[in-house]
Amino acid sequence: EYSHELNHIKDKLGLAMIVNPEYEASREIYKILCLPTALEATSFAHGKADLVKIRIPHGNILDGMTIAQLGKSTNDVLVCGVERNNQIYIPTGDFELKAGDMLSFVAPAKKVSDFLKQIGFKTNKVKNTMIIGGGDAGYYLAKRLSDNGIDVCLIDKDKERCEEIATLLPKVVVINGNGVDEDLLNEEGLQSAESFVTLTGSDEENILLTVHAKQFSNAKLVTKINRIRFKDAINTLDIGSVIYPRYITSEAIIAYVRAKSASKGSNVETLYHLFDHRVEAVEFKIDKESKVTNVPIMKLKLKDNLLICFIFRRGKVIIPSGQDCILPGDSVMIVTTHTGFNDISNILA
Repeated sequence: EYSHELNHIKDKLGLAMIVNPEYEASREIYKILCLPTALEATSFAHGKADLVKIRIPHGNILDGMTIAQLGKSTNDVLVCGVERNNQIYIPTGDFELKAGDMLSFVAPAKKVSDFLKQIGFKTNKVKNTMIIGGGDAGYYLAKRLSDNGIDVCLIDKDKERCEEIATLLPKVVVINGNGVDEDLLNEEGLQSAESFVTLTGSDEENILLTVHAKQFSNAKLVTKINRIRFKDAINTLDIGSVIYPRYITSEAIIAYVRAKSASKGSNVETLYHLFDHRVEAVEFKIDKESKVTNVPIMKLKLKDNLLICFIFRRGKVIIPSGQDCILPGDSVMIVTTHTGFNDISNILA
């Protein structure tokens, strides 16, 4: 009930920020379902730039290609992080990509689909989704999907909750039943589902359902995990995209705190952690001139393991070359293995 009155509540109670973990989780899942081949998708520059994470499949065009070769084929994409055998790389031009790599790249939002098509990935958003679990996250996601013309089948074992959701979301097919019932899943079209999202209150049940769906369908898989203690073990299961509401909540709070930290000439606008918090993607708003402004990037003495990924200027996303300069009024995104940056000057060695 409170989710519709957030601005009013903030004003009346004098709150600096409000975080709704289940709502934020549903928003994250929706982004992923709009790019089914992505494991993660995060927006920067007020939605004009996307940070996307994919896994390079065997036989893909990227297998054996260097970063420099990829740069020659497209000027709109910058690879900003690669995970291989549990090692993290901020790649240079001679870094060679391999099948199995987890790759994060930045591109203007309008160019992401073109790039994914170019490298042989499916780009169309899903047409239908099966959701197991009718809690808050299930409701928020079902509403967002149905409002955007995506067919939704939601299964929950609580009859009263099913009746409530059916009333609130008349376009959603709501089934009262146990999501771990194999016959029920098959009857409701698991094998033909384009996406399958597990949002029950039990992590074990969510993982079990996802493993089952992976075996009997080609659906895009999304699993909600509430606990964070067994993250490394879960990552070895290869169960598609995994969403942690607690991480999403902490990200929002950390970004807010960092944005409010004392800064010299810039402010943190967006913060996102990659590869189990081993890499930070930080977007700075450049408020005034400093040591990093009006200097070609190639002449800046940057810290190691750091990339300037894009400059957002007057509504346009620029993937920078060495000749480009950062100017007051720009927003700039950097990716680095260093942590704790709260001012753009922190990028200098």
